[in-house]
Amino acid sequence: MATIASEPDTGRFIPLARQLTESQLADIHALPAHADAPVPTTEARRPARIYTDSRRFEAEMTHLFHRAPVPVLPSAALPDPGTFLPIDGFGVPLLLTRDRDGQARAFYNICIHRGSKLVPGCEAVKAGRVTCPYHAWTYGLDGKLIGIARPETFPTADKSALGLAPLPCHEAAGFIWTGLDKAATAGPPAGTDALAADLAALGLPGMHLYKMRHYDLKSNWKLVVEPFLEAYHIQRLHAKTVASLNADNNPIMRWLGDHLRQIAGRVHFEPGGTDLTSDALHRDITHSYLVFPNTIIVTSPYFISTMVLMPRAVDRTIVQYAMLMPQPLQGAKAEDLFRRSWDFQDEIFREDFSAGVLQQEALASGGLETVLYGGMEAPIGPFHERVERRLPAELR
Repeated sequence: MATIASEPDTGRFIPLARQLTESQLADIHALPAHADAPVPTTEARRPARIYTDSRRFEAEMTHLFHRAPVPVLPSAALPDPGTFLPIDGFGVPLLLTRDRDGQARAFYNICIHRGSKLVPGCEAVKAGRVTCPYHAWTYGLDGKLIGIARPETFPTADKSALGLAPLPCHEAAGFIWTGLDKAATAGPPAGTDALAADLAALGLPGMHLYKMRHYDLKSNWKLVVEPFLEAYHIQRLHAKTVASLNADNNPIMRWLGDHLRQIAGRVHFEPGGTDLTSDALHRDITHSYLVFPNTIIVTSPYFISTMVLMPRAVDRTIVQYAMLMPQPLQGAKAEDLFRRSWDFQDEIFREDFSAGVLQQEALASGGLETVLYGGMEAPIGPFHERVERRLPAELR
């Protein structure tokens, strides 16, 4: 885990250059001057039905989200032993716990007695046990049943055989990954070790949660991913927010197996002009990642944003947004900085999300057979290829 140099007054994080991976540094050094950036001219098409076909969506859920663990929560959102947190966004009632030894675990959020949901809502709870609100059956954070109300009325109950139903779970790259099906046995996406090294270099696994919120979008999950795979929209869609901070060029893009890294110079970036051992690293350069298949990461000078996309229906996606900071807030100046940053990020991401909602509304009409991607949208095609290679041929 990288050590993060911080300025206590603001919470700014300064990853030192020697902490970055060789691959990250190589891509930073490969960034051209904005005036010398190449003009990409490639084009590609895909059928519009990939965003509206219910059979296709069900296949994606089966083959991408249920056969292998996927990121469901940044580790920073469940940092302390003796805590638990429910997640419903995927349409599967999940209960994440961190037991007394600090191990992250995942279970169905279902009481083994009569099937009641154990924990409502979406907030983390600090407690050493989980109690069903219906009949007060009680479970440890390791999933074991530890208490039955009026146990004499269940004379043959074997508590050792009545624990919560577990789900595959592990931590990697600063996230808790969980299978949405107890039979999820596939391994992690290709390149996850390289991704973890990148995110460790940026300090993500050791960060703290500022806030988390959820967006309920009437949009296919892939339409929510796509704005974060291309720079073409920034000067147009974000004209009133962050367009002035960014150049109208492609970033340096590198696939880490199934995951994508993009490194971009901000509008004032000049090759060789950034002191990579100072806070200029994140003032001048943005790192963004697609953690395949469903998570977006974007760095900022003072914080890191993460978005876990939870597909709920072919035309509905729950987005879990978290703002992570290098240390707990210290002082009024830091509190004001993060409050303003939180509000500004909300404004930016609502612009991105609105694009997907408008696309979904229009594409559902069936009035367009194919969609077109240009040279500044190049990663969208390889993303879809990685989705499609996991699907039956007839649904690609």
